[in-house]
Amino acid sequence: MIQTDVLIIGAGVGGLSTAIRIAMARPELEITVLTKTEEGESNTRYAQGGVAAVWDLKIDSYKKHIADTLDAGDGLCDLEIVEIVVKEGPERVRDLIDWGARFDKVEEQYDLGREGGHSENRILHFKDLTGWEIQRTLLEKSKEYPNLHIYEHFFAVDLITQHHLGYTVTRLTPTIECYGAYALNKETNDIDTILARATVVATGGAGQVYRNTTNPVIASGDGIAMTYRAKGHIENMEFVQFHPTALYNPAGENPDFLVSEAVRGFGAILKTRDGEEFMHKYDPRKSLAPRDIVARAIDNEMKINGEDHMFLDCRHLNKEAFVAHFPTIYDKCISIGIDPMKDMIPVVPACHYMCGGIKVDAMGHSSISRMYACGECTCTGLHGANRLASNSLLEALVFGQRIAADVVDSIDAWSIKQGIPAWNAQGTTLPKEMVLITQSLKELKEVMSSYVGIVRSNVRLKRALDRLSLLYHETEDVYHHAVLSPQLSELRNLITIGYLVTRSASMRRESRGLHYTTDYPEQLPFIQDSIL
Repeated sequence: MIQTDVLIIGAGVGGLSTAIRIAMARPELEITVLTKTEEGESNTRYAQGGVAAVWDLKIDSYKKHIADTLDAGDGLCDLEIVEIVVKEGPERVRDLIDWGARFDKVEEQYDLGREGGHSENRILHFKDLTGWEIQRTLLEKSKEYPNLHIYEHFFAVDLITQHHLGYTVTRLTPTIECYGAYALNKETNDIDTILARATVVATGGAGQVYRNTTNPVIASGDGIAMTYRAKGHIENMEFVQFHPTALYNPAGENPDFLVSEAVRGFGAILKTRDGEEFMHKYDPRKSLAPRDIVARAIDNEMKINGEDHMFLDCRHLNKEAFVAHFPTIYDKCISIGIDPMKDMIPVVPACHYMCGGIKVDAMGHSSISRMYACGECTCTGLHGANRLASNSLLEALVFGQRIAADVVDSIDAWSIKQGIPAWNAQGTTLPKEMVLITQSLKELKEVMSSYVGIVRSNVRLKRALDRLSLLYHETEDVYHHAVLSPQLSELRNLITIGYLVTRSASMRRESRGLHYTTDYPEQLPFIQDSIL
């Protein structure tokens, strides 16, 4: 059993920024951060484009950034949250710079990029490796605090609540409390009981629920699934953002390589195989329209033309400038035989970001007492029905600071819960056939990609729910009879994510933002979030 003051599950931008701020403010508190792989591996490090912030007040303003965010969110953004993130964001980015982040400059001014849906240049970036640079900065900063400990290879299995003390807990129980988590130590294969006065879930996204995704293999929706099992409120899971331009690689790879939206902001143009532009048919902003519009346009053009992909034309761009801005993208294309200066880049939409998740308020509180959530695993109200490009890193930085401030003010009223039982693994055996787990994961990805993708319908959603039900019961049978493993845990979590996305999509009988259904192609005049 491990006891700590604050338990943070996840070591990306949300988890680490929260941990650092608590450690700074209260050096007497013990902060424990869990990561299920190595400390540098997270969704954060794969972010290419950058972080959006109102930086140059001569050309930009909070009002413009707020308007762009609301427009992308298609009527479902929480205005209070949008204003908080946009107005507090620049200061959080300045903190990051003070901690050592190196954003690109032209002479002495920051080189501000522009991406789809933004009316001004406001994206701070480090080449096409912004997430990597932010992750590096936060890891180095975290090492300055002796009260902050990062535990590698600890896989959080379940949140601990009154349920584990024998009490009946339902989604209507008003006083659910979180006392920590059970976590699988992947080096010892033991499941440890980690008790905490406060718990922060910052586990990132769930892109691995789809066949094609830009998310790393660790993006299995663990925090959202654990919270749902703990009877916490989950919101707006139907809004899955597909990045319009993942690199199409006929050899296949997981994750799909992302061709950043910043490339289109730099001047690249979406075209068909024949070199014809097509985005003007869908939106006056053309290749710089918000992601939901661009992804659906590419999907439609692929179906019209019978193609597996569309193309991104960079041939007219200055090679020296392109390579300087996008060295990783250039090198990747060259490695598979594509010269962006001579060949159009084949691109295809791929699952990229979950706009829904654990419902939290302006201070990061979930519906479960003593449990906070931060980052992509949450639904704060910032993104609404569609995330504006490069707003996610900003959101995590802002909420990391807000959660830390609330924990610092509240934690003295909480104590470590006594009497929590150890994990019960009696009666379980090693799984006889790992193929049962790997094949179920393949089936899940196929179901979600075929029936709950960019375009949906009632028939597709019903078929998905039927197949998900079968996968759920088969997997639960394995879970109750086999020794717990990371692979089995991730499969359970991803099946839960698949159910939440599909069930939420079937509840929303309209087309809005990232959710498009052929049965209800129009947007309803009233707005209602989907809460499960």
